[in-house]
Amino acid sequence: MARAERKAAGAVKAVTSLDWLYDPRMRGIIFQALLVLALLILGYEIVSNTAENLRKQNLASGFGFLDKTASFDISQTLIPYKSTASYGRAFLVGLLNTLLVAAIGIVLATVLGFVIGLGRLSSNWLVARLSTTYVEIVRNVPLLLQLFVWYTGVLRTLPMPQQAIGLGGGAFFDVRGLHLPRVLFTPGSGWAAVVALVCGVAWAVWLARWARRRQIETGEMFPVAAASVGLIAGLPLLALLIFGLPMSIDYPSLGRFNFEGGLTIEPEFMALLAGLTFYTAAFIAEIVRSGLEAVPRGQKEAAAALGLRPWQVQRLVVIPQALRVIIPPLTNQYLNLTKNSSLAVAIGYPDLVSVFAGTVLNQTNQAVEVILITMGVYLAISLATALAMNWFNARMALVER
Repeated sequence: MARAERKAAGAVKAVTSLDWLYDPRMRGIIFQALLVLALLILGYEIVSNTAENLRKQNLASGFGFLDKTASFDISQTLIPYKSTASYGRAFLVGLLNTLLVAAIGIVLATVLGFVIGLGRLSSNWLVARLSTTYVEIVRNVPLLLQLFVWYTGVLRTLPMPQQAIGLGGGAFFDVRGLHLPRVLFTPGSGWAAVVALVCGVAWAVWLARWARRRQIETGEMFPVAAASVGLIAGLPLLALLIFGLPMSIDYPSLGRFNFEGGLTIEPEFMALLAGLTFYTAAFIAEIVRSGLEAVPRGQKEAAAALGLRPWQVQRLVVIPQALRVIIPPLTNQYLNLTKNSSLAVAIGYPDLVSVFAGTVLNQTNQAVEVILITMGVYLAISLATALAMNWFNARMALVER
């Protein structure tokens, strides 16, 4: 009898010791740990095999190539660059060119998309039909083809510099690009203007927040737009008056083969910017249209009953509520625009892919390092953009409550 009891007690103890197998939480932890272990083993195998293959082919590895001389020129640079600079400097030039076209493209595409989105809901038959036609045509034509149209079909058909189109004010437009006058600042005045601009933007942001709190507490509105424009434009002008006005204006002049002096915006940049802007704006327009239609009709009727004009109804009632619906998909379009800028390689614009994953890779043959750096940069840009838009979305959601 005692023996049977001991057997039964042992069996109960064994079952009890295996209870963790029936715990969903413990099973989840075990499976996740096994998955992480498998991924680590797979990553180790990939890295070791890649290193072994590179060794067998006598190919260099590592990131020491970034300090070597690039020995090639770049047509557009935002920072000083010469062919004697390093590959690391060339990488920085390509990165800045990518950020430039992405930042300007996001702003222009957002403005144009909002205008066309509002146009699609316009009571004017012609405006609504033109907006719909634009959206249906542009968003259904591949972006690469649109870049070719802008570059070869529009900008490359312009006249030569000797027959350049005069735009007035010392500006000219030809096949080599857009030539504009350049303002030359006195020493110190340029930095003063930049500092004043940053201060103006910071004060404009603070003013907008203060005006919003004031409106919530008292119901009184403050002309934020006019005051912000005054701060952003007035402070740099005041700084220039204090530290010295621009010394001169450098006008472009026609040389033997091309315009010399001034500021030249190259056709590759303009074609890429136009293609990205018009293509992305078509998708943003649909996002804006759906967001505006998501606002209940009663909100518009109530605002109209209070005596608000149609443009006030849109600006003060409809758009603030529609932003909750608009912002999440708008983030995707910003990310797509940034990544689509890599198509610049097709028209010769020196962006990150063209300069670093193109010329640098061909000269160094270090494909693994170059591709990893390029992928990491685009990943970092995308994550930073998503983080900023998620923060803005959270702020809008908090205000709506």
